[in-house]
Amino acid sequence: MDRIAITGGARLHGEIPISGAKNSAIKLMAASLLTDEPLRLTNMPRLADTRLLARLLQRLGTEVVERDGEEGAETVLHTREIISALAPYDLVRQMRASFNVLGPLIARTGHAKVSLPGGCTIGARPVDLHLEALRALGASIDLHEGYVYAQAPRGLTGGRIEFPFASVGATEHAMLSAVLAKGETVICNAACEPELGDLADCLNKMGARVEGACSPTIYIQGVDRLHGVTHTVIPDRIETGSFALAAAMAGGEVRLTRTRSDFIDALLDKMVEAGVEVTRHDDGMTIKRNGARLQAVEIETDPYPGFATDLQAQFMALMTLAQGESVIKETIFENRFMHAPELARLGADISVSGGEARVRGVASLDAAPVMATDLRASVSLVIAALAAKGETTVSRVYHLDRGFERLEEKLSACGADVRRIVGDGESED
Repeated sequence: MDRIAITGGARLHGEIPISGAKNSAIKLMAASLLTDEPLRLTNMPRLADTRLLARLLQRLGTEVVERDGEEGAETVLHTREIISALAPYDLVRQMRASFNVLGPLIARTGHAKVSLPGGCTIGARPVDLHLEALRALGASIDLHEGYVYAQAPRGLTGGRIEFPFASVGATEHAMLSAVLAKGETVICNAACEPELGDLADCLNKMGARVEGACSPTIYIQGVDRLHGVTHTVIPDRIETGSFALAAAMAGGEVRLTRTRSDFIDALLDKMVEAGVEVTRHDDGMTIKRNGARLQAVEIETDPYPGFATDLQAQFMALMTLAQGESVIKETIFENRFMHAPELARLGADISVSGGEARVRGVASLDAAPVMATDLRASVSLVIAALAAKGETTVSRVYHLDRGFERLEEKLSACGADVRRIVGDGESED
């Protein structure tokens, strides 16, 4: 498998354009199953996850065309008819979000057979809430041999969906399922992430009637059909935050463009508290650090607009060189400190107890071979390596390719010494 080699010590100077949001794009792609007209998505990221979902959609009957448009990369998805309502294990197991084709398939065809997505290295992420939401809309659900068999031969019917806690994936899945249901659906304790607003905007352009997205209560009035539209994917807030932290770790001055600073307010506030200079612009922000030592700060992950769990690993990397002790509390996922032992290989001083990690800043980090355990952990190792003495190699970077587009190219353009070693290192197994 590929590896990435980083020689630390170079300060970063330049501009990094941010790609479209992965977590938004994959749900927007699933929305193409809800109409027999073309859905054109612009500002599309080219990632392993979007390519995988495209393969699944093609198997279900969607024509997928990737091309370069006037606004950059775009994807046109056209599902004239559903030729198969089966989403097999070999595809669904590779990306949990592909499970979200279940609701649109039921809404469009009245039945579906979709594999359960399987385990996750960052902790248990059951699909119970997804299935309960579909049951609330009138679908009958049976589980056999690792598959969900769902039926609603007379179509879905609006209902009241009450989540015990705010789940982004379950809220998005409920929205995708309810837009073609008969009558009104109310989603209570809904997640409020920006990606939900993006999905609602696209669905409304398609003719849906969704109100209250990005608030705890969402109202959906079902419609008979949806039509095709052109929609621009919002910028990726996790990529934005990751590059902001990379610039702060390496030092220098980097301008992040084609993004929105308000998507990562919680992160930027903590970066300023740590001693990083942040200047906001209409199209992004500038991150600047002159080399002065960072100060340790405490964070606690929370649902949006709190500190994103998907930025916790990257922030931990930054705190490894901060003066003092930083306490990092993870409240969203268990097992999400798997990057800590790998950061320790670079010389970081980290102790983990349950959902809390204590990071005692060290004077410097030293290069070592490290291994990515998941998507966000992989980029945290790259961030740490930017400041480590010597050459660090990060293996299992297929995790990185799931969510970061042209990472090496973007960092190299700002002066980082980073390169990909193709087909070398250990196998995926």
